[in-house]
Amino acid sequence: MLCGAAVLAGSLTAVPAEASTPHPAAAVKAAEVVWKKCGTTEHPTLQCGTVEVPLDHANPSGRRITLALSRIPHTAKTHQGPLLVNPGGPGGSGLSLAGIVASSLPKEVAAQYDIIGFDPRGVGESYPTLDCRPGHFKPVRPDSVPSTTALEQTNLTRVRDFAAACGRKYASVLPYMGTVDSAADMEVIRQALGAEKISYLGYSYGTYLGAVYAKLHPERVRRLVLDSVVDPTGVWHDSNIQQNHAFESRHQAFMAWIAKHHAAYGLGTDPAGVEAKWYAMRAALAKRPAGGRVGPSELEDTFLPGGYYNGHWPRLAQAFAAYVNDGRTGPLVEAYEDLAAIDAAGDNSYSVYTAVQCRDAAWPRTWQQWRESTWEAHRKAPFMTWNNTWYNAPCAFWPVPARTPVDVANSKLPPALLFQATDDAATPYAGGVAMHRLLAGSRLIVEQGGGNHGVTLSGNDCLDRHLAAYLADGTVPRERGVVDAECRALPDPKPQDAKASSSKTSSAPGTARGAALHDLIRFRG
Repeated sequence: MLCGAAVLAGSLTAVPAEASTPHPAAAVKAAEVVWKKCGTTEHPTLQCGTVEVPLDHANPSGRRITLALSRIPHTAKTHQGPLLVNPGGPGGSGLSLAGIVASSLPKEVAAQYDIIGFDPRGVGESYPTLDCRPGHFKPVRPDSVPSTTALEQTNLTRVRDFAAACGRKYASVLPYMGTVDSAADMEVIRQALGAEKISYLGYSYGTYLGAVYAKLHPERVRRLVLDSVVDPTGVWHDSNIQQNHAFESRHQAFMAWIAKHHAAYGLGTDPAGVEAKWYAMRAALAKRPAGGRVGPSELEDTFLPGGYYNGHWPRLAQAFAAYVNDGRTGPLVEAYEDLAAIDAAGDNSYSVYTAVQCRDAAWPRTWQQWRESTWEAHRKAPFMTWNNTWYNAPCAFWPVPARTPVDVANSKLPPALLFQATDDAATPYAGGVAMHRLLAGSRLIVEQGGGNHGVTLSGNDCLDRHLAAYLADGTVPRERGVVDAECRALPDPKPQDAKASSSKTSSAPGTARGAALHDLIRFRG
């Protein structure tokens, strides 16, 4: 999501952008991956390995870094090669996604692929990993809405210090932390796997990564699946502005759901009245954080996952009701600890997120621009706009010049398969339509009325049948124009009792594997 900070007007100068058309990297001779057993109870056949790639693909004989890989090997006689999977971010670890995808696809389809997860450069088990400023999101942070000059300056100092820390610690790495670099890494992975072509399944930001790889190496793409599609024409500033309004709509849908279930939560039958109580809770937490941990910014972090996945609604509603009706803070603190977008493992993810977002595309470089655009959006979309702005704010101070986003338009690919929910907040519907138009011959499958982020392998049989048919033999729906096929969304969840809602288990419609998948997929960009 968008977060804006910059500097006082005129205190940063613009930097020149690089060419928008990427050039294929120089040839890199990749060593074959040596796989070792690393199975788990859920995924006993899981294997792990590593591959070395150049830090700078334009200088393949220079410094090298290490990427961590995972694999569920194929077991069928029919072998369709590797299927690379990515959960998004940027900054998301993909190692566990291989097992989730393998166990969620029909067995006869999964068995035909080597399903490959990977931690992109800088992430997780790859080396080096980025951690610019540990504890950057420890509670209680300043209120995200800068109602006073002092609050505004405090938030500005935080994000400026974060950018400066990144520059000090990773000066030699940050110039090579963009999506183009990760796409070049994927080509080295392909070589290390000994495959002529790869198939790819990417969620969220992973859709943009896949589209960039396809632009660089269209002849190496066998099948391409993009789920919850980034708008490639809005990378990244405009995408964040769009998210502000989309998350507002999703939050209001949640308030309406709570009102519908007044009998369970006792927060009223009028959605506007429920929303007023939410903002009253926010104001109270600004004066007295719950458990000394959850202030207004942490409250936003806690409720943000509800915008990604309605499976979290029952638990969030129960925590909301406990605070408002009974004065109990425990459920809210527990929900923050379990669901907040930034957790104990989030320092690495956020550092990579920022490094990629700030490198990929130019952001406004004066604080006046950020302030004006944020207040304008906040007036219509107060739920997450300022939180989102501060989240991306380091890009205004970033010590590395920005590139120009890649034009992913492509007429050299086999038919790609795109999935998009109509009410997705993180990657709004227009992004799926835009990518569909840019990828010639692609097919767009829409989940009508769906609001979750990441829709395949989450319990919707209609969507999953399309995915399985495509991976099995390349079958795609008949081309119909803007939307090539439609599936109905799953129903919203039902309320739980207090004990169930306070547990860490999601109550989402669909499967437990679907809940695990949603926990992986986050896109704040």
